[in-house]
Amino acid sequence: MKIKSQEQYGAVVIELKGNVMGGDDTKDFNELLHKLIDEGKKNIIIDLAEVKFMNSSGLGMLISGLTTMKKENGQLKLARTTDKIESLLVITKLVTIFESFETVDEAVKSFTK
Repeated sequence: MKIKSQEQYGAVVIELKGNVMGGDDTKDFNELLHKLIDEGKKNIIIDLAEVKFMNSSGLGMLISGLTTMKKENGQLKLARTTDKIESLLVITKLVTIFESFETVDEAVKSFTK
């Protein structure tokens, strides 16, 4: 999995690419979130458009990220989930926990509401 982040209108967009399988990637993801929190950046969007596959450990990584952000009074939202990932969220009922948006722009705008 590759992780890339960029700031966009007061939010940080984290792009995940490839297979999200947890493991070592979880450590990198958590370190990035803690670094952003330390910098005072608490509006996070996870862009999942380039994710090919996600297993239960990958889902756990996202849940852990959401928990981390909520503890720090931050928010973590999903954007551009593929049909495969969307169905995974529905099956696991995580669709009720994560706010999910069709585009990154919609997710960014949701922070100002």
